[in-house]
Order: sequence, then C-alpha cells, then structure tokens
Amino acid sequence: MNYISIKDIDSLSKWVKSALKIKKNPLKNQKLGKNKTLGMLFFNPSLRTRLSTQKAAINLGMNVMVMNFTNEGWTLEFEDGAIMNSGASEHIKEAAEVVSQYCDIIAIRAFAGLVDKEKDYQETVISGFLKHATVPIVNMESAVRHPMQSLADAITMEEYKTKHKPKVVLSWAPHPKALPQAVANSFVEMMQMQKDMDFVITHPEGYELSPEITKDCKIEYDQNKAFENADFVYVKNWSNFNDYGKVTNSDPNWTVTAEKMALTNNGKFMHCLPVRRNVIVSDEVLDGENSIVIEQANNRTYSAQLVLQKILKKM
Repeated sequence: MNYISIKDIDSLSKWVKSALKIKKNPLKNQKLGKNKTLGMLFFNPSLRTRLSTQKAAINLGMNVMVMNFTNEGWTLEFEDGAIMNSGASEHIKEAAEVVSQYCDIIAIRAFAGLVDKEKDYQETVISGFLKHATVPIVNMESAVRHPMQSLADAITMEEYKTKHKPKVVLSWAPHPKALPQAVANSFVEMMQMQKDMDFVITHPEGYELSPEITKDCKIEYDQNKAFENADFVYVKNWSNFNDYGKVTNSDPNWTVTAEKMALTNNGKFMHCLPVRRNVIVSDEVLDGENSIVIEQANNRTYSAQLVLQKILKKM
C-alpha cells in the first residue's frame, strides 16, 4: 500500500473517524511499528511535515531515519538511459533499491521546480521511487499533491463544523514568491470527496488551477462574494498555472482581513502554514479566536499516524 494522493483513501469519512480515535489515544498501537523503520527523505525544507510524521512514527513504535538531500545526499538522476557525465552522481534505480533495504516505509518530500509544468506534473521524484523502491511509499508533499495536509484539513473541519453541509471556501491570496499548487490541488481533491459540504474556489482571473483537478468545482472571481456565509475559509497562494510558475498578480486586495472574514458565517480561518503575516492574512485574523491554524497543524500528526498505521497493518 502506498499513500500518494488523497484519492488513495477508500472512504474519507471512515478515515477521518479513525484519525479522531487515534487522537484520543495516540499510543494505543505503539507496538504495531516495533522493529520497523521509517525512512524520511527530504528534497525540500520542512517543519510541520517532518516533526509531525516523525512523531506519528514514534507513537507507533517505529524507528525513524531522516536524510536531507538538499545538503546530505548525492544528486540523483531520474531519467532512464541517461548518460551520467555531468551533475547527477547516483541514479534513482540504485538509490531507491538501496534505501528499500534499510527502511520498511519510505516517506518523500519533493516540491515542484515551477519551471517545467509537464515535468512537475509527471511527479519525477515520487514516480522514480514508486518505480524502483520495493517498500511502500508515502507522499509528504510532491510537485502536485500534499495528501497528508489535506487529510489533516478534513480531520480539522470535522472537529469544528457546527452544521450540516457547511460552506467551505478555498481562497487564493498574494505572495511575493512563486509557490507550488500542491496544497491547493490536494485540498480540492479532498473537498470533491466530501458529500455534505458546499465548496467554492475563489482567485483572480488567470489563476485557475489545473482543470483536470478542479473539474466541476464552482469558481468565483469575486472574493467578497465567495466569502459570504462561509463556515470555513482556507487560504493559500499558488503561482500561475497557465503562465507556469510565475507571479502575475500580487494584488493586496486579496489579503484576508477582518473585514472580509466579517462576511462569513463566523467562519473559521485555515492555512497549512508557514504563512506570511499581513501578506496572506492580517495579524488580526491569524491571531483571532476563529483562527484554527494551530489545531490544523496539530492534526498533521494524526493524519500521518493513520497513514502509517494503515500501511503497517497490511505488512
């Protein structure tokens, strides 16, 4: 069993209920991972993902090994048949097979390069490990998806929803740097699995996500209109999909403020973190009583623990 996409979940509602049970007693299955090793490979920085996944593995009794390819590992080649006479020192074929001998589960974090859209959406790093590794693979954020985060988001909304069929808004916000679409993509895919929530995406024109992911989702270009009567407002920047990896809009009017949140139905503010204060969201909102970003981050442990637990039980 691999966990690459939120679509790998057979029943989101059942998984969320299981995660909430784990949260009540996180050490219940601490013998499940005895003598098992989780290898965590980072091609990009991390705070919540690394610590929450490591904590989840420890809760299950696993050993954990961490390697940062940014400054510790050899540069990997992913192309089959490559003539390796330049930058890359090791091919993914050998690397994945070797790591598989040391670890029972491999978890990988590798962002989009935001230069070549076709290459990013082929998920070069994750696909390479899936092809050549001989143990289960877990996606800790790839070029296109962040399924650990979206599962934690589903857990968080289940805890905080106060009515049947709440309205959920995914809103773009400005950012000085080009950011990947992974978090937004997985949140959209997770919301498409929700049967009892209304969902709308809001962003400036031209900032549409991949149509293969958003499909029939409602898109509203007027942020204020989208926020009306919202119960949850999930805010995230993503760079332009058509003019790939570019920042073509930095309009500060899209920053989430208290005035905008006042349009909601006492809506809860969500963000995956890290977040740029007073660019993505104002201090007043982020520090306000309706901000649930800290509990959202806390739930990253239980989303990761559920994924690892499911994999371990199938071994």
